[in-house]
Amino acid sequence: MPAQPLRRAFGFVGGFLALFFVLALGMALLRAGQGTTGFLPGTSVVAVVPLEGEIARSDDFVETLADIEDDRRYVAVVVRIDSPGGAVAPSQEMYDAVRRLAEKKPVIASLGSVAASGGYYVASGADTIVASPGTLTGSIGVIMSLTNVRGLMDKLGVEATIVTAGKWKDTGSPFRAVTPEERAMLQAMADEVHTQFIDAVAAGRKLDPARAREVGNGRVYTGEEAKEIGLVDELGGLEAAVRIAATRGGITGRPEVERVSTRRGPWWWRALSEQSAAPIRPGSVLALLDALARQGAEAGGEGEAPRLLWRLPFVTEGFRW
Repeated sequence: MPAQPLRRAFGFVGGFLALFFVLALGMALLRAGQGTTGFLPGTSVVAVVPLEGEIARSDDFVETLADIEDDRRYVAVVVRIDSPGGAVAPSQEMYDAVRRLAEKKPVIASLGSVAASGGYYVASGADTIVASPGTLTGSIGVIMSLTNVRGLMDKLGVEATIVTAGKWKDTGSPFRAVTPEERAMLQAMADEVHTQFIDAVAAGRKLDPARAREVGNGRVYTGEEAKEIGLVDELGGLEAAVRIAATRGGITGRPEVERVSTRRGPWWWRALSEQSAAPIRPGSVLALLDALARQGAEAGGEGEAPRLLWRLPFVTEGFRW
């Protein structure tokens, strides 16, 4: 007798999993057949793509923009940026992705509370930049932080022995001071990366390079100040950016807006957890699964791994902006 309830339980679980995967497969095939990334999509949609927090990697963001470029439903895109910046290379890759997308569809950058340094670098690739008057932006500069603990080691009676092959291999070691020759080398690298930043802003904002260098001195500006010096086009929030995007995309009336997550995962999970073009009712299965996915990502400490530009023996951050 005990075996019968057990078989029923296994049958119930097996049936639920089978239904789950059939539903996910059907939704994925539906999207594939329509060339879209949403479930039961509408047409002429403004996509809102978030870029939040410190920039450490770019692959998910770049892949998301590539998907939007191929999706016929999305006629315009708003990149909502709320980031203080981060690693250099990922910021450059995101900037390039925004520029590529802007060649095919209108792209509006909407700046949140902070869109500075690498965050502004990405925004400068858009057609139009919209910021609130109190947004903190700009900070067009480069920084590398090095720590020297030699004095503390001497007090503790600790001595480090470093064996290297290559003249510059232990540059940035915390166990000794930086030599004048090393400082000059690092300064030259910082200046080169800074020039790359200024050139990208000048190209994206269509500014004279001399003017871009003048305002790209590392200073942080408010959104209102940034508009006065040409780093921002319009003052307003996300709603204003969406209206501009809709107009550029040829949408009349109230636009349909879809927030496109940059979280990537297996096809079956994306099929169930991606937000649809129409709002999902609270309490629905899709909303529940999406909430669980967000909680799992937060619990897993997503984005907290060390940020690397390149690997130096003692420097884990590299140049940052």
